[in-house]
Amino acid sequence: MTDTTAVRAGRHLRPRKRVVIPAMLAVAVLAIPAASTAASAAATASTTSATHAVTPRAHAGSGTRGSHGPKPTVVLVHGAFADSSGWNGVITRLVRDGYPVIAPADPLRDLTTDAAYISSVLDTIPGPVVLVGHSYGGEVITNAAVGHANVRALVYIAAFAPEQGESALALTGEFPGSQLGANILTRPFPTAEGGTGVDAYVDPAHFREVFAGDLPASTTRLMAATQRPVTLAALSTPSGVPAWKTIPSWYLVAGSDQAIPAAAERLMAKRAGARTVEIKGASHVVMISHPGRTADLITAAADATT
Repeated sequence: MTDTTAVRAGRHLRPRKRVVIPAMLAVAVLAIPAASTAASAAATASTTSATHAVTPRAHAGSGTRGSHGPKPTVVLVHGAFADSSGWNGVITRLVRDGYPVIAPADPLRDLTTDAAYISSVLDTIPGPVVLVGHSYGGEVITNAAVGHANVRALVYIAAFAPEQGESALALTGEFPGSQLGANILTRPFPTAEGGTGVDAYVDPAHFREVFAGDLPASTTRLMAATQRPVTLAALSTPSGVPAWKTIPSWYLVAGSDQAIPAAAERLMAKRAGARTVEIKGASHVVMISHPGRTADLITAAADATT
Protein backbone atom coordinates (compact mmCIF):
# COMPACT_ATOMS: atom_id res chain seq x y z
CA MET A 1 0.00 0.00 0.00
CA THR A 2 1.27 3.45 -0.85
CA ASP A 3 0.17 6.56 1.07
CA THR A 4 0.64 9.92 -0.58
CA THR A 5 -1.00 13.28 -0.51
CA ALA A 6 -0.61 13.80 -4.21
CA VAL A 7 -0.44 11.02 -6.75
CA ARG A 8 0.78 11.21 -10.30
CA ALA A 9 -1.93 11.46 -12.91
CA GLY A 10 -1.96 8.98 -15.75
CA ARG A 11 -1.30 10.12 -19.30
CA HIS A 12 -4.28 10.89 -21.48
CA LEU A 13 -4.19 8.18 -24.09
CA ARG A 14 -6.55 7.12 -26.84
CA PRO A 15 -9.59 5.10 -25.67
CA ARG A 16 -9.84 1.40 -26.31
CA LYS A 17 -11.24 -0.01 -29.51
CA ARG A 18 -15.03 0.04 -29.63
CA VAL A 19 -16.47 -3.38 -28.90
CA VAL A 20 -20.09 -4.36 -28.15
CA ILE A 21 -21.09 -0.75 -27.46
CA PRO A 22 -18.93 2.36 -28.10
CA ALA A 23 -15.98 2.38 -25.70
CA MET A 24 -16.58 5.96 -24.60
CA LEU A 25 -20.04 4.78 -23.56
CA ALA A 26 -19.37 1.29 -22.38
CA VAL A 27 -16.14 1.34 -20.45
CA ALA A 28 -17.52 3.77 -17.96
CA VAL A 29 -20.52 1.69 -17.01
CA LEU A 30 -18.99 1.05 -13.64
CA ALA A 31 -20.08 -0.25 -10.35
CA ILE A 32 -19.80 -2.39 -7.35
CA PRO A 33 -21.11 -5.91 -7.56
CA ALA A 34 -24.44 -6.77 -6.04
CA ALA A 35 -23.47 -9.22 -3.36
CA SER A 36 -20.59 -9.89 -1.02
CA THR A 37 -21.84 -12.87 0.91
CA ALA A 38 -18.45 -14.56 1.23
CA ALA A 39 -16.55 -11.36 1.89
CA SER A 40 -17.45 -11.20 5.57
CA ALA A 41 -19.11 -13.83 7.72
CA ALA A 42 -20.20 -11.13 10.13
CA ALA A 43 -21.65 -8.87 7.42
CA THR A 44 -25.24 -7.68 7.58
CA ALA A 45 -27.93 -9.02 5.25
CA SER A 46 -28.17 -7.83 1.64
CA THR A 47 -30.26 -4.74 1.01
CA THR A 48 -31.60 -4.11 -2.45
CA SER A 49 -34.42 -1.62 -2.14
CA ALA A 50 -34.56 -0.15 1.35
CA THR A 51 -32.09 2.04 3.18
CA HIS A 52 -29.70 -0.05 5.28
CA ALA A 53 -29.03 1.68 8.59
CA VAL A 54 -26.99 0.32 11.48
CA THR A 55 -26.54 1.87 14.90
CA PRO A 56 -23.63 0.74 17.07
CA ARG A 57 -24.28 -1.05 20.32
CA ALA A 58 -23.81 0.82 23.59
CA HIS A 59 -20.61 -0.98 24.55
CA ALA A 60 -19.04 0.13 21.26
CA GLY A 61 -19.40 3.76 22.22
CA SER A 62 -22.98 4.50 21.11
CA GLY A 63 -21.67 6.79 18.43
CA THR A 64 -19.87 9.10 20.86
CA ARG A 65 -16.28 10.29 20.87
CA GLY A 66 -15.86 11.44 24.44
CA SER A 67 -14.40 14.97 24.59
CA HIS A 68 -14.51 15.24 20.79
CA GLY A 69 -18.30 15.02 20.63
CA PRO A 70 -20.45 12.54 18.71
CA LYS A 71 -18.99 10.41 15.99
CA PRO A 72 -20.18 11.31 12.51
CA THR A 73 -22.71 9.22 10.65
CA VAL A 74 -21.05 7.39 7.78
CA VAL A 75 -23.19 7.31 4.63
CA LEU A 76 -22.07 4.67 2.10
CA VAL A 77 -23.23 4.99 -1.53
CA HIS A 78 -22.81 2.03 -3.87
CA GLY A 79 -22.40 2.13 -7.63
CA ALA A 80 -23.99 0.24 -10.52
CA PHE A 81 -24.49 -3.53 -10.80
CA ALA A 82 -24.82 -3.48 -7.02
CA ASP A 83 -26.74 -3.02 -3.84
CA SER A 84 -25.60 -1.86 -0.42
CA SER A 85 -24.48 -5.33 0.65
CA GLY A 86 -21.18 -4.65 -1.09
CA TRP A 87 -20.35 -2.52 1.96
CA ASN A 88 -21.08 -5.26 4.52
CA GLY A 89 -17.49 -5.92 5.52
CA VAL A 90 -16.85 -2.20 5.93
CA ILE A 91 -20.08 -1.69 7.89
CA THR A 92 -19.18 -4.45 10.32
CA ARG A 93 -15.91 -2.70 11.18
CA LEU A 94 -17.37 0.80 11.41
CA VAL A 95 -20.20 -0.29 13.71
CA ARG A 96 -17.73 -2.19 15.89
CA ASP A 97 -15.81 1.07 16.26
CA GLY A 98 -18.92 2.98 17.29
CA TYR A 99 -19.96 4.73 14.06
CA PRO A 100 -23.61 5.07 13.05
CA VAL A 101 -23.91 3.88 9.43
CA ILE A 102 -26.49 4.34 6.68
CA ALA A 103 -26.10 2.57 3.32
CA PRO A 104 -28.96 3.82 1.13
CA ALA A 105 -30.02 2.21 -2.14
CA ASP A 106 -28.72 4.25 -5.07
CA PRO A 107 -31.52 4.26 -7.69
CA LEU A 108 -29.04 4.02 -10.64
CA ARG A 109 -31.51 5.70 -13.00
CA ASP A 110 -30.13 9.19 -13.68
CA LEU A 111 -27.28 11.20 -12.17
CA THR A 112 -29.48 14.18 -11.35
CA THR A 113 -32.21 12.21 -9.62
CA ASP A 114 -29.78 9.77 -8.00
CA ALA A 115 -27.91 12.71 -6.44
CA ALA A 116 -31.19 14.30 -5.36
CA TYR A 117 -32.19 11.08 -3.62
CA ILE A 118 -28.92 10.82 -1.69
CA SER A 119 -29.21 14.53 -0.86
CA SER A 120 -32.64 13.82 0.65
CA VAL A 121 -31.06 11.17 2.87
CA LEU A 122 -28.48 13.72 4.05
CA ASP A 123 -31.34 16.09 4.89
CA THR A 124 -32.52 13.63 7.55
CA ILE A 125 -29.19 13.47 9.42
CA PRO A 126 -28.80 16.27 11.99
CA GLY A 127 -25.16 15.71 12.92
CA PRO A 128 -21.86 15.51 11.05
CA VAL A 129 -21.55 13.14 8.09
CA VAL A 130 -18.70 11.38 6.31
CA LEU A 131 -20.00 10.67 2.80
CA VAL A 132 -18.48 7.72 0.94
CA GLY A 133 -18.96 6.58 -2.67
CA HIS A 134 -17.71 3.69 -4.76
CA SER A 135 -17.39 3.84 -8.57
CA TYR A 136 -20.48 5.60 -10.03
CA GLY A 137 -21.46 6.32 -6.41
CA GLY A 138 -18.52 8.73 -6.30
CA GLU A 139 -20.11 10.85 -9.00
CA VAL A 140 -23.38 10.77 -7.07
CA ILE A 141 -21.80 12.01 -3.81
CA THR A 142 -19.86 14.70 -5.70
CA ASN A 143 -23.23 16.25 -6.58
CA ALA A 144 -25.31 15.22 -3.56
CA ALA A 145 -23.03 16.84 -0.96
CA VAL A 146 -23.33 20.34 -2.40
CA GLY A 147 -25.17 22.63 0.03
CA HIS A 148 -24.89 20.27 3.01
CA ALA A 149 -22.82 21.98 5.70
CA ASN A 150 -22.90 18.85 7.87
CA VAL A 151 -20.93 16.81 5.31
CA ARG A 152 -17.43 17.10 6.74
CA ALA A 153 -15.53 14.71 4.44
CA LEU A 154 -15.87 12.94 1.10
CA VAL A 155 -14.27 9.53 0.67
CA TYR A 156 -13.87 8.06 -2.81
CA ILE A 157 -13.35 4.29 -3.09
CA ALA A 158 -12.14 3.48 -6.63
CA ALA A 159 -14.69 6.08 -7.65
CA PHE A 160 -15.45 8.89 -10.04
CA ALA A 161 -14.67 12.39 -8.74
CA PRO A 162 -15.63 14.48 -11.78
CA GLU A 163 -15.08 18.14 -12.49
CA GLN A 164 -18.07 20.22 -13.53
CA GLY A 165 -19.29 19.23 -16.99
CA GLU A 166 -17.52 15.85 -17.02
CA SER A 167 -19.24 12.49 -17.16
CA ALA A 168 -18.13 8.99 -16.29
CA LEU A 169 -18.04 8.24 -19.99
CA ALA A 170 -15.63 11.03 -20.83
CA LEU A 171 -13.33 10.36 -17.90
CA THR A 172 -12.89 6.65 -18.44
CA GLY A 173 -12.58 6.83 -22.20
CA GLU A 174 -9.38 8.87 -21.91
CA PHE A 175 -7.44 6.03 -20.28
CA PRO A 176 -6.50 2.51 -21.36
CA GLY A 177 -6.91 -0.52 -19.13
CA SER A 178 -10.64 -1.04 -18.68
CA GLN A 179 -12.03 -4.41 -19.76
CA LEU A 180 -15.62 -3.36 -19.31
CA GLY A 181 -16.42 -2.10 -22.79
CA ALA A 182 -16.15 -5.52 -24.41
CA ASN A 183 -18.21 -7.21 -21.70
CA ILE A 184 -21.44 -5.23 -21.43
CA LEU A 185 -24.92 -6.57 -22.13
CA THR A 186 -27.77 -4.11 -22.70
CA ARG A 187 -31.53 -4.50 -22.32
CA PRO A 188 -34.19 -1.94 -23.27
CA PHE A 189 -36.92 -1.01 -20.80
CA PRO A 190 -40.02 1.23 -20.97
CA THR A 191 -39.72 4.61 -19.24
CA ALA A 192 -42.41 6.37 -17.25
CA GLU A 193 -42.64 8.98 -20.00
CA GLY A 194 -43.55 6.38 -22.59
CA GLY A 195 -40.13 6.14 -24.19
CA THR A 196 -37.42 3.50 -24.08
CA GLY A 197 -34.37 3.47 -21.84
CA VAL A 198 -31.34 1.19 -21.92
CA ASP A 199 -30.06 -0.78 -18.94
CA ALA A 200 -26.50 -2.10 -18.85
CA TYR A 201 -25.28 -5.30 -17.21
CA VAL A 202 -21.88 -6.94 -16.98
CA ASP A 203 -21.69 -10.19 -18.95
CA PRO A 204 -21.77 -12.86 -16.21
CA ALA A 205 -19.19 -14.91 -18.09
CA HIS A 206 -16.62 -12.15 -17.59
CA PHE A 207 -17.80 -10.59 -14.34
CA ARG A 208 -14.89 -11.80 -12.21
CA GLU A 209 -12.13 -10.68 -14.57
CA VAL A 210 -13.68 -7.24 -15.04
CA PHE A 211 -14.66 -6.39 -11.45
CA ALA A 212 -13.47 -8.78 -8.83
CA GLY A 213 -10.36 -10.67 -9.80
CA ASP A 214 -9.19 -10.85 -6.19
CA LEU A 215 -12.35 -12.61 -4.94
CA PRO A 216 -13.21 -16.33 -5.15
CA ALA A 217 -15.12 -17.48 -8.23
CA SER A 218 -17.85 -18.92 -6.01
CA THR A 219 -18.50 -15.39 -4.70
CA THR A 220 -18.36 -13.61 -8.03
CA ARG A 221 -20.87 -16.05 -9.57
CA LEU A 222 -23.42 -14.83 -7.01
CA MET A 223 -22.45 -11.22 -7.61
CA ALA A 224 -22.96 -11.61 -11.35
CA ALA A 225 -26.36 -13.26 -10.95
CA THR A 226 -27.72 -10.61 -8.57
CA GLN A 227 -26.27 -7.47 -10.16
CA ARG A 228 -28.51 -4.43 -10.51
CA PRO A 229 -28.29 -2.55 -13.82
CA VAL A 230 -27.47 1.09 -14.39
CA THR A 231 -28.98 3.12 -17.20
CA LEU A 232 -26.61 4.33 -19.87
CA ALA A 233 -28.21 7.75 -19.46
CA ALA A 234 -27.01 7.91 -15.84
CA LEU A 235 -23.42 7.74 -17.03
CA SER A 236 -23.68 10.38 -19.74
CA THR A 237 -25.17 13.23 -17.69
CA PRO A 238 -22.62 16.04 -17.13
CA SER A 239 -21.69 16.48 -13.49
CA GLY A 240 -22.44 19.68 -11.62
CA VAL A 241 -20.24 21.86 -9.41
CA PRO A 242 -18.11 19.35 -7.46
CA ALA A 243 -18.42 19.23 -3.70
CA TRP A 244 -14.75 18.26 -3.41
CA LYS A 245 -13.80 21.85 -4.18
CA THR A 246 -15.06 22.91 -0.74
CA ILE A 247 -15.15 19.67 1.29
CA PRO A 248 -11.94 17.79 2.24
CA SER A 249 -11.59 14.50 0.39
CA TRP A 250 -9.87 11.13 0.68
CA TYR A 251 -9.30 8.61 -2.11
CA LEU A 252 -8.57 4.87 -2.23
CA VAL A 253 -6.96 3.80 -5.53
CA ALA A 254 -7.42 0.16 -6.56
CA GLY A 255 -4.08 -0.65 -8.14
CA SER A 256 -5.30 -3.45 -10.44
CA ASP A 257 -8.73 -2.04 -11.26
CA GLN A 258 -9.99 -3.45 -14.57
CA ALA A 259 -13.12 -1.26 -14.63
CA ILE A 260 -11.90 2.28 -13.88
CA PRO A 261 -8.22 2.39 -14.87
CA ALA A 262 -5.97 3.13 -11.91
CA ALA A 263 -4.44 6.00 -13.91
CA ALA A 264 -7.85 7.69 -14.04
CA GLU A 265 -8.28 7.20 -10.30
CA ARG A 266 -4.89 8.77 -9.59
CA LEU A 267 -5.71 11.75 -11.77
CA MET A 268 -9.04 12.39 -10.07
CA ALA A 269 -7.48 12.03 -6.61
CA LYS A 270 -4.69 14.46 -7.41
CA ARG A 271 -7.03 16.99 -8.96
CA ALA A 272 -9.32 16.93 -5.93
CA GLY A 273 -6.37 17.38 -3.56
CA ALA A 274 -7.38 14.14 -1.88
CA ARG A 275 -5.37 12.36 0.79
CA THR A 276 -4.68 9.20 -1.14
CA VAL A 277 -4.00 5.54 -0.39
CA GLU A 278 -3.27 2.97 -3.09
CA ILE A 279 -3.58 -0.78 -2.61
CA LYS A 280 -1.45 -2.65 -5.11
CA GLY A 281 -3.15 -5.62 -6.75
CA ALA A 282 -6.65 -4.62 -5.61
CA SER A 283 -9.60 -5.10 -7.94
CA HIS A 284 -12.42 -2.64 -8.58
CA VAL A 285 -14.30 -3.99 -5.54
CA VAL A 286 -11.50 -3.06 -3.15
CA MET A 287 -14.02 -2.42 -0.35
CA ILE A 288 -14.98 -6.11 -0.51
CA SER A 289 -11.50 -7.59 -0.87
CA HIS A 290 -9.95 -5.11 1.59
CA PRO A 291 -12.73 -4.02 3.96
CA GLY A 292 -10.32 -3.25 6.80
CA ARG A 293 -8.17 -0.87 4.75
CA THR A 294 -11.32 0.78 3.39
CA ALA A 295 -12.74 1.28 6.88
CA ASP A 296 -9.38 2.65 8.04
CA LEU A 297 -9.48 5.37 5.38
CA ILE A 298 -13.04 6.32 6.33
CA THR A 299 -12.16 6.59 10.01
CA ALA A 300 -9.09 8.64 9.14
CA ALA A 301 -11.36 11.08 7.32
CA ALA A 302 -13.68 11.17 10.30
CA ASP A 303 -10.85 11.77 12.76
CA ALA A 304 -9.41 14.60 10.67
CA THR A 305 -12.66 16.51 10.18
CA THR A 306 -14.93 15.98 13.17
